[in-house]
Amino acid sequence: MSWLLNLILILIATTVVAWVFRFLGQKFTHNKPFFRDMPFVVAFGYVAGLLVLIAAVSYYFRPVEVNGVPSAGVIFFRWAVQGFIGFAIAAYLFRLFGRAVGTAGTRKLFRAMPLTAAFGVLVILLYAIVSIFAGSIAPYGQEEIFANANIVPGGNPMMGGDPNFPLGTDQIGRDIYSRLIYGAQNTVGIAFATTCLAFFVGGSLGFLAAIVGGWLDQILSRAVDVLMAIPALIFALLLMTIASVWSNQLGVDRTIFMVLIIAMIDSTRVYRLSRAVGQNIVVMDYIEAAKLRGEGMGYLIFKEILPNATAPLLAEFGLRFCFVFLTIASLSFLGVGIQPPLADWGTMVKDLSQFINFAAFAPNVATAPLLAAGAIALLTVAVNFVVDWMLHKSSGLKD
Repeated sequence: MSWLLNLILILIATTVVAWVFRFLGQKFTHNKPFFRDMPFVVAFGYVAGLLVLIAAVSYYFRPVEVNGVPSAGVIFFRWAVQGFIGFAIAAYLFRLFGRAVGTAGTRKLFRAMPLTAAFGVLVILLYAIVSIFAGSIAPYGQEEIFANANIVPGGNPMMGGDPNFPLGTDQIGRDIYSRLIYGAQNTVGIAFATTCLAFFVGGSLGFLAAIVGGWLDQILSRAVDVLMAIPALIFALLLMTIASVWSNQLGVDRTIFMVLIIAMIDSTRVYRLSRAVGQNIVVMDYIEAAKLRGEGMGYLIFKEILPNATAPLLAEFGLRFCFVFLTIASLSFLGVGIQPPLADWGTMVKDLSQFINFAAFAPNVATAPLLAAGAIALLTVAVNFVVDWMLHKSSGLKD
């Protein structure tokens, strides 16, 4: 119960300091609006944030070793802080580069781009480069097996590492660094193709239902309601279990079934959005004018509706990509997604999770499963940063 008592004392102390902070601010600034109108919750937030910052700084400078035993928590925290600062600097330089180099349109885009969006664009570009050129970047093949298994990351022979394998090897002797690179190609590439397919199917049917209406709209909408009533991950897991049997009987790669299943499930969400957006557009005068000219259905969808629905669909594309990406990783973690010997981040987290048990006395070993999990988290955060910026731009709000 000592931790509970300490927590209560910290909350009481923070409350007192927050009250004193607001009171002194009002006195010394002669009751200026900033402190006069400041709610107590805001003052509490300022003080709590300062305490968290002080605690983080003190934890960062703690000794890495205590009584000769490496502190895994301190090492991981330092890596996280250094990585955050490094990416922030890289995003700032990337935005400066974009403002100085390129066409007039791209320079204008980078001038209006916040630092978070620049970070997201930079990370997405890096992932795209790694995915496209994985075969040239990776030192070894994703299926290549070496004699030494369970080599410790770090490359230090004194700690059980090997300079030829900077991130170590897994249980059967495959290079983790190479598989991490190929994992970007497999996981991200398949997620992008799946998202594109989901948008093509869901967007086309949604716009078609908005234009035609009537019985077609009712049939499609009720079918989508049935599919959306089932939890997406459970539904995908059930269908992938069935598809694993069909893939063996038909001789079709299970990955193809996975792409079709996830695209079908996610197309229901896209259908809902495109139908709602399409219904707002089809009542416009230029749509009626196009119908009077005798334009066909394809022209109405791809020439009239789609250009006016680009902003919300692009924002939804980023969100859908994240959900598809995480779904593929989840299915692979459960053993029904991307199959060995193909490298996949979800499978790598599952296969290397046992190394976390060694974090207490060998922190480098525990980094193995965190690399794939960190790659998943980093791309998800980056895409969401870009999506937030696109939503801000499409909303018409100004800073």
